[in-house]
Amino acid sequence: MFRWGERTYVMGVVNVTPDSFSGDGLGDDVEAAVRQAVQMRDDGADIIDVGGESTRPGFGEVPADEEMRRVLPVIERLTREIDIPISIDTYKAEVAKAALAAGATLVNDVHGFLRDPEIARVAAEAGAPAIAMYNHRGREFHDTIGNVVAGLTVSVRIAREQGLPEERIIVDPGFNFGWTDEQALEMLRRLGELRVLGRPILIGTSRKSTIGNVLGGLPVEERLEGTAATMAIAIANGADIIRVHDVRQMARVARMADAVVRPETASTRVETPRRGVSRSSGQDA
Repeated sequence: MFRWGERTYVMGVVNVTPDSFSGDGLGDDVEAAVRQAVQMRDDGADIIDVGGESTRPGFGEVPADEEMRRVLPVIERLTREIDIPISIDTYKAEVAKAALAAGATLVNDVHGFLRDPEIARVAAEAGAPAIAMYNHRGREFHDTIGNVVAGLTVSVRIAREQGLPEERIIVDPGFNFGWTDEQALEMLRRLGELRVLGRPILIGTSRKSTIGNVLGGLPVEERLEGTAATMAIAIANGADIIRVHDVRQMARVARMADAVVRPETASTRVETPRRGVSRSSGQDA
């Protein structure tokens, strides 16, 4: 499915929730969700991540049957509408199993298999890769990368115990999931240290509160440039997948960053001037 190290993959976020932190929750509107996913595919998304429960601070947990009611119609439609992988964003094994049966091909667990270890077995039995995120909420802080590595090491062990091969695991350090702004920024700075885990790295900084805080309290809808900066830095530090809301812009960021950090494999093209259009001398900006 993926060829790690050759380029950065872009995961587009489709929230079928009424209370997404990012302001893009689509609620019960299946048609809107499908349109959004198709547009994301056209804008450069390699994966669509469908979620039916908000993970914002203070969110209310959604029963599995309600979560399935939200996500399954969207996944079923998307399997017919788009030709890229669909991920189910859930930590419940029951929801993951139903989503995989409906056409999803990837599981994204924000609790790293800790809340419901059976979810790793569900992925294993379906032959699907799974993303294990380190969630720092409610945990004692020792060291940013030390915490992440220790937590994800446990997630990988659980996955293997449940029959999920290590080569099908993707890790996510959980940017803004229980960290202070300073800790989140340190995590991004030291992201390359997660290579010790030997697994592909996903990062999701898109529109997060740390970006708003650093930039003087910017609201969610004004965090595009801050997101772009964090994504470029994440790619330079080894991210393999970026999880984003603004696919068109972030796909361009990924392509440009790849041209710098992965010149041997990145697909780059230098545009030449059209015939009859002169170019000024000197280095172009």
